[in-house]
Amino acid sequence: MSNNIISYDKTGQSTKINSMGMREMQERVYSARDAQYLLLKAPPASGKSRALMFIALDKLHRQGLKKVIVVVPEKVIASSFEKANLASQGFFADWDPNQAYNLCIPGGEKSKVQAFLKFLDNDEKILICTHSTLRFAFDSIDIDKFNNTLLAIDEFHHISADEDSRLGELLRSIMAKSNAHIMAMTGSYFRGDCVPVLLPEDEAKFTKVTYNYYEQLNGYTYLKSLGIGYHFYQGRYTSAINEVLDTDKKTILHIPHVNSGESTKDKNNEVNTILDTIGRTIGQDKETGVIFVERETDKKIIKVADLVDDTPLEREKIVNYLRRASSRDSIDLIIALGMAKEGFDWPFCEHALTVGYRGSLTEIVQIIGRCTRDSSDKFHAQFTNLIAQPDAEDDLVKLSVNNMLKAITCSLLMEQVLAPNFKFLTKQSEDRVQPGEIKIRGFKEPSSKRVRDIIESDLNDLKARILQDNTLIKALPGNVDPEVINKVMIPKIIKIKYPDLSDEEVEEVRQHVIVDSVIKNGEIKESGDKRFIRMAGQFVNIDDLHIDLIDQINPFQKAFEILSKSVTPHVLKLIQETIEGTRIQMTEEEAVLLWPKIKIFKQTINREPSLNSADPLERRMADALVYIKQQRRAQRV
Repeated sequence: MSNNIISYDKTGQSTKINSMGMREMQERVYSARDAQYLLLKAPPASGKSRALMFIALDKLHRQGLKKVIVVVPEKVIASSFEKANLASQGFFADWDPNQAYNLCIPGGEKSKVQAFLKFLDNDEKILICTHSTLRFAFDSIDIDKFNNTLLAIDEFHHISADEDSRLGELLRSIMAKSNAHIMAMTGSYFRGDCVPVLLPEDEAKFTKVTYNYYEQLNGYTYLKSLGIGYHFYQGRYTSAINEVLDTDKKTILHIPHVNSGESTKDKNNEVNTILDTIGRTIGQDKETGVIFVERETDKKIIKVADLVDDTPLEREKIVNYLRRASSRDSIDLIIALGMAKEGFDWPFCEHALTVGYRGSLTEIVQIIGRCTRDSSDKFHAQFTNLIAQPDAEDDLVKLSVNNMLKAITCSLLMEQVLAPNFKFLTKQSEDRVQPGEIKIRGFKEPSSKRVRDIIESDLNDLKARILQDNTLIKALPGNVDPEVINKVMIPKIIKIKYPDLSDEEVEEVRQHVIVDSVIKNGEIKESGDKRFIRMAGQFVNIDDLHIDLIDQINPFQKAFEILSKSVTPHVLKLIQETIEGTRIQMTEEEAVLLWPKIKIFKQTINREPSLNSADPLERRMADALVYIKQQRRAQRV
């Protein structure tokens, strides 16, 4: 098992309340309250719902707007927007929605659409509904009905720029044809399908407020550390679950999607097998749905919530119980499939245990967020991904290898998101370095506001897009020269995501992505008054850093290091062989970049690179040499 632990300072800053009853993040958002379009990116438990209340009340009472519509993806999330006594904490008004216009209640969409239409024509101020209700109602509404209205969209990553996205089309119409204000809120501004949330021209209209994971977690009062771990298994996951499931820790166990390779295709039987692994099931409370399991080792009673059983009556009972559960002793283990992610609040959760590869980075963000809430009895939180190792006898080895790499790169991104941030500057001379700064020779600083905005607000989102690129994932295990990854592959992805950037701006963004990734994946140590960073197996004095040196490092090589340490040599060889079979095609850009290295190789080794070498980089240089010779022959014809 591989595990990386990130420590925090417990400053108490992120949960501290100011004279208006606002946390640090909410105060930051409130300072941008005059913006017509506001995009808030902040982690779970940071207080996004209350930030919306402050903004909405200001727009209703002081900016002349007439109505507020709050839309959430799931009914259960609507509880976050219920009545709040804000005036008692120093704000000028309370959040007091009329429950008659909380449409996140049982019932058909037809009646909810009628209530939505009625709301638009009466004097009520606040409506709460689901994304689906908004979609159904939209077909019956004239766009100008949204004039002088604040539309607040929670879990904004459900929006898509894809032309087939109904919610995306709806949003674009409202922005184009009304004077409505928009507040978008999300913990992850990237999706799982590489489709952008908004088109660049629409995204540029939003004022962005970003409160990152490190600010949130470092500012907690109790939580001191967070672990990101991977555990590999072969066979069925149910036979390996006992190796990672610790029922002394409050745990949410997400079993694999039914259509995934890790699933046995019988989700209810998987739950029963997990219960049998713990001990003997001795009963179930008829009113709450809580299952009682006597632990085999010491006869302790473990309280389990089964959210996999989708029988409506049983699901409703246990969901209602969890919603009311306010003590640590209420539940020990939650077993879930497709639930207990977005907006799910269980502050006592210490361990988020997820079985199988999750194709969506958003899903990883949401799952990790379940265990990162501050609680007086919790000092360490853990995310563990239980991943299937490829089996040599399996016909789906290629898919298994790819899923394994994606799972690790997803988790690596989260490690970077959760780690401290550095400010990178150009090193001009021996000038003094401030705490949190790293100065690099040859480094390009932002030349435009657009680049500064991307670096300050979108860097993790851009890394997510890069790590979702199949070609790049196949390049991670060392079979592509790092400079090709850094100077050819990554710029192409940046250009696709930000087509409005000039070549110079692309290069500035590229350098920030590479530097930030390499530094955060490196190990920084201090010796006296000097700082050193471990990169590519050697420690380098940070004062000696140059962008050319950093460009020679695979920014995501830690993924392969995890594999090398954590899987058997046989499996590792299988991974290498599978990836070699799907190598990227040679391009002119890559060949040009490799040509100087080929010349150095010939001068040093006194021969050309070999196509049969055991070294994947030498083989890649040999590929490039073949490509160059073919191009030269073609030019002579």
